[in-house]
Amino acid sequence: MDKIEQSIKSGTTTIGLICRDGVVLAAERKATMGYMIASKTDLKITEIAPHIGMTQAGMVGDLQALGRYLKAETKLFELRNKKRITVKSAASLLANILYSGRWSFFPYMIQIILAGYDETGPNLFILHPDGSKLEEKRFFSTGSGSPFAFGVLETMYKDGLSVEEAKKIAVKAIKAAVERDIASGGKGMDIAVIDEKGFRLLENSEIEKLIEN
Repeated sequence: MDKIEQSIKSGTTTIGLICRDGVVLAAERKATMGYMIASKTDLKITEIAPHIGMTQAGMVGDLQALGRYLKAETKLFELRNKKRITVKSAASLLANILYSGRWSFFPYMIQIILAGYDETGPNLFILHPDGSKLEEKRFFSTGSGSPFAFGVLETMYKDGLSVEEAKKIAVKAIKAAVERDIASGGKGMDIAVIDEKGFRLLENSEIEKLIEN
């Protein structure tokens, strides 16, 4: 078994939805190592800045390193420029980091949704291992369970969603993926909201209520 196969993967279904008043991110919690479940409680949504969040699909080590790197760079930007970085600029910074590693022996093996809320409103970007950055105006899903999540998102999403409506759709999409994708699962799911109040992860009790309804 080579080093890539031995690495912990987040398997994964992650989701990002644009709302009229913010962004909703969601992910299940299973991390795998080959055919073994390495973790049932892996948090795949990271706060990069008080107004920016990132979902994680791919190699856990790569994702953790990129998260630390991007957090440090956004903080440096704030200190140097006396203002917070925009979501678009943070996405461009991450795209440059990924592009710089594409020629190395082991490029970053990831797929990321970077989203946030700034002066321009809600923003959502998808980043790939080759350094490509794509802006999405509605929704997106990454990871092995994304085909199943997309079925729900395509059916239920509508322009002008509120955050509350988007949270309910995110739960349904994650549930659909967990039921059909063997690499998605774990104990529950995580949901984050980013709006004018900033980044916040929902409590388990809030998520349980959404699941029940």
